[in-house]
Amino acid sequence: MTIRATLTAAFPEARRISNFLERDYGGDGVVVSLDERSGGLWSVDAYFEEGSEEEIAWTIRDRLGSDAFAAPLTVEALPDTDWVRAGLETLKPIAVGRFLVHGSHDRALARPGRVAIEIDAGLAFGTGHHATTAGCLAVLDRLVSTHRFRRSLDLGTGSGVLAIALAKMLRRKIVASDIDPVAVEVAAENAARNAVAPWIETVTSAGVAHAAIRAGAPYDLVVANILAEPLCRLAPKLAPLIARGGTLVLSGLLPPQRERVVSAFGAQGLRLRTARIFDGWSVLVLHKP
Repeated sequence: MTIRATLTAAFPEARRISNFLERDYGGDGVVVSLDERSGGLWSVDAYFEEGSEEEIAWTIRDRLGSDAFAAPLTVEALPDTDWVRAGLETLKPIAVGRFLVHGSHDRALARPGRVAIEIDAGLAFGTGHHATTAGCLAVLDRLVSTHRFRRSLDLGTGSGVLAIALAKMLRRKIVASDIDPVAVEVAAENAARNAVAPWIETVTSAGVAHAAIRAGAPYDLVVANILAEPLCRLAPKLAPLIARGGTLVLSGLLPPQRERVVSAFGAQGLRLRTARIFDGWSVLVLHKP
């Protein structure tokens, strides 16, 4: 019998809860998914194969502590169904510019002329279906059509979809980092699945402190699809790693947060070139003169 635990919250809180559940339960075979709902809310679903509804509810509340107090929690037993497969089948392929992001169940839909990226829902954030990731793909599609970037960094890589997109287009080394070691492992697996593992170096790093990140600098392209507050804190350390004439793509931002992030990087000498909105989320392109 499968038991599903569901917590509902706004995106930043839901992503944090999802990361906690993946960290604490992922090694035990628990599948965790993060999905957008209506009204600006997101749901975090965790599927358990062992334990009672009461035990699971108590354990989740105990482990999450104050992080879960404001998030409604429901726990219910489900009929015997392959919920992993059912979840994958709800992820329809998305086409963004030349990119087609699809699950393994839709592999046959890849067509010549498209840059196919195969990503299944799993333990790491970022299947390409969220507007921040799709917006980055749209921006990168335009950038790589006019620039031959030589050194690229994907900061906060999640499932690795953006690093994979760059590797397929540029065929040059990409450094892909994330603070979450589970995400780094998943990104490496996805790079191998998409036959670009030789081009992508995955590292676990809080910010830009890892030696591999610093060794790869200066970068003429940096993509950071994270959140506004971490981006503002990172600005003084990230800016020196960007080459003169380099490009910085930022996402994970709500429109009201745009000016604060632009100011943080403006203080480091970067200038805003374009700002686009994708389904209520900002994607910024900055330039280092």
